[in-house]
Formats: sequence, C-alpha cells, structure tokens
Amino acid sequence: MLPTILTIAGSDSSGGAGIQGDLKAIAANGGYGASVVTAITAQNSRGVTEIDEVRAGMIRAQIDAVLGDLDVSAVKTGMLASREVIETVAERLVSWGPEWLVCDPVMVSKSGARLLGEDAVDALVSEILPLASLVTPNIDEATVLGGLRARNREEAGEVGRRILGRGARAVLVKGGHLSDDPGTDVLVTAEGTRVFTAPWIDSEHTHGTGCTYSAAIATHLGRGLPLEDAIALSKEFLTEAIRAGGPIGHGVGPTDPFFFLREGSTRQWLARIRRGEATRP
Repeated sequence: MLPTILTIAGSDSSGGAGIQGDLKAIAANGGYGASVVTAITAQNSRGVTEIDEVRAGMIRAQIDAVLGDLDVSAVKTGMLASREVIETVAERLVSWGPEWLVCDPVMVSKSGARLLGEDAVDALVSEILPLASLVTPNIDEATVLGGLRARNREEAGEVGRRILGRGARAVLVKGGHLSDDPGTDVLVTAEGTRVFTAPWIDSEHTHGTGCTYSAAIATHLGRGLPLEDAIALSKEFLTEAIRAGGPIGHGVGPTDPFFFLREGSTRQWLARIRRGEATRP
C-alpha cells in the first residue's frame, strides 16, 4: 500500500512549487499525496502577483478531514503565510500527533516575493520548530532562523546547531548558496553533523526545488526509511529533477520530478525508489 503523505502549503497556480509541486514529488517518490491549502497565490515563472490567505477555520477543517480519515505516514509544511495560519496548523498537529513532520520554512519565493510575514517568524520558531522532525532551510532562511549567514560547511553546521537549539529534532541546511561548495547540504542532529553532496547543476530552471526536496524526504520517511537514507535518496532525486528542468513559461522554469518517465531517460530510478535505495557516500 502507498504511504499517505500530507502537504500543508500554499497553492502555486503555475504548478512548479507549493501544493502542486509537492504532490508531484510525493507521487514520483512512491507516496499518495493529500493536501491542505493555506494560501492561494497568483504566480507564474516570472513571479507572484497576488496572495490570498485561506481562513483559519477552513485550514483547521481540511487538516481534520484528512487526518481524521486517512492513515497519514508523514506531514510536510510549506508556505504558512501568517501567525494565525501557523498557530492554527500547530494546534491541529499537536492534537493529531503525526509521527513525522518535515518543515520547509518557506519565507521568500524564487522571484523574491515575501511568502511569510515578518511577524510570523517568531510564531514559526515557537510553534512549528518544536514539533518538527526535520527543518529544511536554505541559506537565507537559516540566516533568519539561526542569526548567522553561513558561507561554508562549517558555518552551515553552526547555524544548523543554533536552529536545533530552538526545538527541532534535526536541521538540514541546504547549501545552494554556499561559496565553497554549493552542491552541499549539512544535516545537524543531536548526534552530530553529516554532509550530503551532489554535482552542482548550473540551471536557470530551479522553481520548486525546496518543495520538491522536502516533499521527497517526507515521502521516504513515511515509507519507513531512516532519516539519513531519506535525505540521501531525495538529494539524488532532486539533482536529476533539476537536471531535467526546462523553460516552462518565460522566466524561471520548474524542476521535473517525473524525469525518469521521459524518452531517453534511465528507468533505474523507478526500481531504486521502490527499494528506497540511496547511494552511499
């Protein structure tokens, strides 16, 4: 049976990120995706033009409808938009107590649009981070959450430890903007740090990378993989999705989570995903 993975995030009308990107990544990695929409965005490959937040009562009702019926193996959060949304989501997650919660602390879109109000950052730290099995900030988000802008692996580990100290059980600092090795992510847990590397793909089409990555990790956790294996397999998956990304629209195109279905691509990924097989460093 497919594991059910719940994404709690905003809707991306262009389909590359948010709920739409999450559902594609969940399906591509062997899960069944359910969703709770927290906000509706009007956006395309060039940017975000308008955002409407979903009212708290409707968010609460969606969460209860899904978790009250479906056997959810893991939850991931993306765009939570405001303090009220964060408090609503946190309250229901405390009530339902999912085994795995992956928090992608979405703050700014690829085009630079603010997706999390400044007044909501404190709520994210106090309400969501203590519930999170894993937090997956990029360098900019880690700077806000940890108070240090990492420039290299060592500093990524340090800012990860600072965020860990704010309540999360594990922190994956994504190194796409590290000066010394942009293909490197640093996982920080109470046991120490581990580095995950992959070839750097110099692509303009990276819309939805954070959503794809965190949704894939949540899916593999829900399938029963240990945390480090879930991250390793998801990082390899994301690298190929970025490699296959293309110019959908006239701006920053999306990744392609279904790269392995395209003509001429290798089909080994289907078998590897089914087995949960990550390449060991």
